[in-house]
Amino acid sequence: MGLLTIGTPLSWSETKLYADHVRKHGILQFINIYNKLKDRENDCLMWGDEVEYTLLKFDHENKKVYTNLKANEILDVLQIEELKSPSTNKTAWRTEYASYMVEGSPGQPFGVCMKYFNAIEANMRLRREEIQRSLIEPGETVLTIVAFPRMGCPNFTCPSVDPTPAGGLSCSIFFPDQAIFQEHPRFSTMTRNTRERRGSKVVINVPIFKDVNTPSPFIETFPDVQGKGAKAALPDHIYMDCVGCGLGMSCLQVTLQACNISEAMFLYDQLAAVNPIVMALSASTPIIRGYLVDLDCRWSVIAASLDDRTPEERGLEPLKESRFVIPKSRYDSISTYLSPEGNAYNDIDLVYDEAIRQQLTDAGVDEQLARHYAHLFIRDPVTSLFRENIYEDDEENTNHFEVTT
Repeated sequence: MGLLTIGTPLSWSETKLYADHVRKHGILQFINIYNKLKDRENDCLMWGDEVEYTLLKFDHENKKVYTNLKANEILDVLQIEELKSPSTNKTAWRTEYASYMVEGSPGQPFGVCMKYFNAIEANMRLRREEIQRSLIEPGETVLTIVAFPRMGCPNFTCPSVDPTPAGGLSCSIFFPDQAIFQEHPRFSTMTRNTRERRGSKVVINVPIFKDVNTPSPFIETFPDVQGKGAKAALPDHIYMDCVGCGLGMSCLQVTLQACNISEAMFLYDQLAAVNPIVMALSASTPIIRGYLVDLDCRWSVIAASLDDRTPEERGLEPLKESRFVIPKSRYDSISTYLSPEGNAYNDIDLVYDEAIRQQLTDAGVDEQLARHYAHLFIRDPVTSLFRENIYEDDEENTNHFEVTT
């Protein structure tokens, strides 16, 4: 789930005042990182996986299943051994977006030897056993599923908590604020700032799977909150309205360390081509908010859930306050290949900040890599800008680079 810095998060109105400051110093921090690492060679291939787990509570008597909002309690137990021996422990546990999610990874990175390919499954099994041992109440279990089928339905959590569509962090009709992990401000801040920067709640419309018994058109009705209702809902679609509807889903991620920057850029390009195939082979999201849907993967849902673009950036209004029309959500498919081998396939009109591109190339950064970061830095920081980190040493810190990207 990214960098979990500790501090006092700023509201969107406060963050907006420092957006240019963060961009400026984020680029300087990247240049410093680049200069330190650009000539480094022969690093070992190191890699690891991160599995996001869903905590569940079964009520066998009433034949009900709920998401179990006790991630913080479970993490306190899971991290005991890791804190005792962080350099040798076989597992590592981290927070995730929802109060019913935890993330587990190998305690130490895997390497280049073939033996590690035989170790990964055993480590996954060990993690599953550790987390299951921590769930000691009747009916508690853990699953590695992408989307809990009833996420967003009434009373889908245990304990039961209600959404707050008239206020709160997300103003969601479906996803209660208490289902957001409360022990780190990153998640709540991301939820609130995404909505406030956009100027409205996010809009997620997922096509419903239609059979002979599905009404045509399929149209849902929603509570009329402060006279607004859910006007963004489309016919024949399942509507959702907040970050949690996307980040409340789980996935498997893999992190790789290459031997140098050139190999890292080549791997980046190769994974861009391979990942859609892997995603199709592992398609496992047939049910969302209790409905069968006419898609198989979560990708379009999570992309829409983190779409913080203003109406101007979405091309719905003329540019006045915003700088660019941006064709994609900040959490979407890549827009450029990075390696020299991939350059011939760069056929998308890339939106980027020309001044930043020039600054990067003047600093000696490869042209394609400069365009890539100039593209990333057209966006404002929304995740968590902490008051304690506004002014920092760009030679020693990377917080602004991390917050923006």
